[in-house]
Amino acid sequence: MPATVRLGTCSFADDGLVKTWYPRGVSTSKARLGYYAERFDTVEVDSPYYHLPDPAVTGRWAQRTPPEFVFHVKAHASMTGHEPAEQAQAFAEFRASLEPLELSGKLRGILLQYHPRFVKSSTSKAELERVRGLLDPLVPLIEFRHRSWLEEDERADTFAFLERNGLAYVSVDAPRTRASNVVPPVAAATHALTYVRFHGRNARTWNIRSEKSWQRFDWMYSAEELAEWVPKLEGLTRDADEVYALFNNNRDDFAPRSAMILRDLLDEAGVPAAGGVAPPPERPTLF
Repeated sequence: MPATVRLGTCSFADDGLVKTWYPRGVSTSKARLGYYAERFDTVEVDSPYYHLPDPAVTGRWAQRTPPEFVFHVKAHASMTGHEPAEQAQAFAEFRASLEPLELSGKLRGILLQYHPRFVKSSTSKAELERVRGLLDPLVPLIEFRHRSWLEEDERADTFAFLERNGLAYVSVDAPRTRASNVVPPVAAATHALTYVRFHGRNARTWNIRSEKSWQRFDWMYSAEELAEWVPKLEGLTRDADEVYALFNNNRDDFAPRSAMILRDLLDEAGVPAAGGVAPPPERPTLF
């Protein structure tokens, strides 16, 4: 039986969502997460990359979502080579901040988006070999930002290495460019859980230096662009037990709108999917 593609966005509280997606009156963290969870059953929380959350906060995330809701969380910068740190300590501090969410059973994957300096090498492989033990039983989601891992003559070795070490490859949709920090849009399952991130295709802004992350991800997907992923996602539903597709094109409300387009395409193709639809309107009562 094929897996279900679970759609979501890479945040439920980005400025763009707050300003353009949530209706007036949905103005608290609790209300926003509730509104989001009516439309999606999974989310990737990216804010811990910048600052570790208080455990009380992560506990409230668990309390405010339905039982079947699934969280994935982006690893702190110190865990992926963006800041200097001792690996084991960085992972331990991160997990401590997420402990209530993990204990709730709603935390599934940890996104490790490695620095573009993290090129394929024996040293890099040795670092990755330690990751599973530092996160178990959570699933390490590995996103590379250097092409060396996905060059055609390296691809099979990379995927075999990840599979041997219990690491889930993160497939990406990104600008169609030969920049060294962009990997090709290859869909692959190296774990029972497989993961796809949609970054948009704005090659013009991909490598600009800016504190505003939305500039890099300023892209509204068309149905034609997302249709390219329908057969790829269908293949992943046969190769894995869990399939997640998360949108990181975080300009305004581009991410949830793109997810809804993909949901329509998956439905048309008969690919099982969840999320990306608005709840039915409440029927007025007669009494």
